[in-house]
Formats: sequence, structure tokens, C-alpha cells
Amino acid sequence: MDAPAQTTFTIGAKTSCTDGACGQVSHVVVNPVARTVTHLVVDPEDDHGPGRLVPLDLIDTTTGEIRLRCTLAEFETLRPAEATEFMPGTGYLGYPGYGPDQVHCQPLSALRLGGVVYDLHEPSSPREVRYDSVPLGEVETYRGETVYATDGEIGQVEGLVVEPSGHHVTHVLLREGHLLGRKEVAIPIRAVTKVGDLIELSITKQQVKDLPPVDIDHPAR
Repeated sequence: MDAPAQTTFTIGAKTSCTDGACGQVSHVVVNPVARTVTHLVVDPEDDHGPGRLVPLDLIDTTTGEIRLRCTLAEFETLRPAEATEFMPGTGYLGYPGYGPDQVHCQPLSALRLGGVVYDLHEPSSPREVRYDSVPLGEVETYRGETVYATDGEIGQVEGLVVEPSGHHVTHVLLREGHLLGRKEVAIPIRAVTKVGDLIELSITKQQVKDLPPVDIDHPAR
């Protein structure tokens, strides 16, 4: 019996729903323990709203493209990949987190910065804070994430290769080298020791350089 074909998730790839284009892949969400892909983060067309967490069971790659088994309207109802919170006001200018009863004001009542006058006796308004929202225990992988061999930085992530039946990652696609002499290689997942804010390998720079180049279909950047 033939082995199941592998699926390549190139970060930046265009994505479509059953009734039209919906955006592009901006991140791949991975369970770092099981080494499986759980979601793709798809940013809507023209940055219209936050990216959406798309479960792997909604993704059809049999056509060689990333197509979602949902309509554009259904895509909009998927869980946002970004959350927004409003932090309490910062009290007085220059004293974040302190309230009016906790700050001893100097006689100076106003401050001019860049032509704008700030009232030092007036508490500031709440601040908007945005952060990524991925399932607990999972991590995001994005294009350009730094990859380290055992002896130093070796390149940046371009995407992942996944075995479709169990969504297990088989290779990390890596852009190795500098502008001159740059090539792309597929790192076997057995050589990956850490996936998270960065990717660490159990092999050296030279071993990465010795890997054969692969042809990655680059989406428009």
C-alpha cells in the first residue's frame, strides 16, 4: 500500500473557502509535544478583521491548494486568533498603574510634548492590548521564525510538511544561508528538539548545509 501523500503548509499561501478567496496563511499552530499541526491561522483578505483559527479537519489540500470546507460566512464565525483587552487607565502621565490617590503631584500641572499639552492631573484612558489567542499548550510557527543548529543560527522557517492522516509534522521547511548562496531545505522532524518562540535542531550548521535543496512554491510576499 502506498504511503499517504504529504501536505506542505507554506506560510503566506493563499486560502479560499467554497465560495471565494478568504485570505492567506499567517501562522501554523502546533502541538509541541505530539508534533502535530492543529490549526492554521488565516488572515482575511485586505486585513479585514482578525485572523481566524482554522481546525485541520476544515482544510482540503487534495487539489494542491489550501481550500477550506466552509463558506466565507462560516469562516467569519471561526474563533479569532487574536484577543483584545483594555487595561485600566494609567493614572497620571508617567506613572503607569497608579491611581489618583497614589501619586504625589508636583506643582507643574501640564506638560507640552511635541506640540501636545498633557494634563498631569487627569487620569489617562484605558489602553488597548492585543495578544495571540491559541489553544492552551500549543504554539505558533510563523514565516521568518529563527532556526538554530547546535552551533548557532542557521536560517528562517518557510513552512511545515505534514502527514495528512494524523497531521504529524514530518519536516520543517527552512530558508538557509544569506542572500547570496541561499537555499531551502527540509529538516526531518527527528532533528528538531524545540518548537516555540524559536526552533532548535539537534544537528550542526554543516549538516544542514549538506541537506539537498528543495523546491518551495513561494506565495507572493
